[in-house]
Amino acid sequence: MLKSLVLFAILALASAASAQVTSFRGYLTGYSYWDNTPPGSAAISNPQIHEFAGGVGTYFDPITIAVGHVIDGADVLDFPAGTRFYLPHLRKYAIVEDTCGDGDSPQDGPCHIGKDGLPWLDIYVDGATSDAARADACSEKITTIQTFVVNPGPNHSVVVGALTESGCYTFPDL
Repeated sequence: MLKSLVLFAILALASAASAQVTSFRGYLTGYSYWDNTPPGSAAISNPQIHEFAGGVGTYFDPITIAVGHVIDGADVLDFPAGTRFYLPHLRKYAIVEDTCGDGDSPQDGPCHIGKDGLPWLDIYVDGATSDAARADACSEKITTIQTFVVNPGPNHSVVVGALTESGCYTFPDL
């Protein structure tokens, strides 16, 4: 197990070093264990490093993030599965491992294009060990337009822990 974690760390660092770091403004919302599809689960559609939605927000254990997607013959995500982000407003790393929006035409509903026409991303706030009201409050607290750093290096400041369970802290955006 330790050998595979070391290999993963080396590959992740090599990938980050070769990928171009960019940023954009986007609309962030949160989803929890209680309002996931199916409700009361941590199921995800595109596992990358987690089998279920999770993560503590570090570079090597980023939090699952869901992105919009279009179904038109093929299922095409707004950002490829495995795309890593750093969210300065939350001081968390996140990774695309889930899709947001249900049905045959998710592009016609929420999660594809957010407030002011910006990209919409939906981060997993967890909440499995708390009640739905606390998870909902965390989701509401983090909902805002903010900066997303794409392909970040591992050197950003983080507050470790699942969002709901670690206090749902926010910080001034860039």
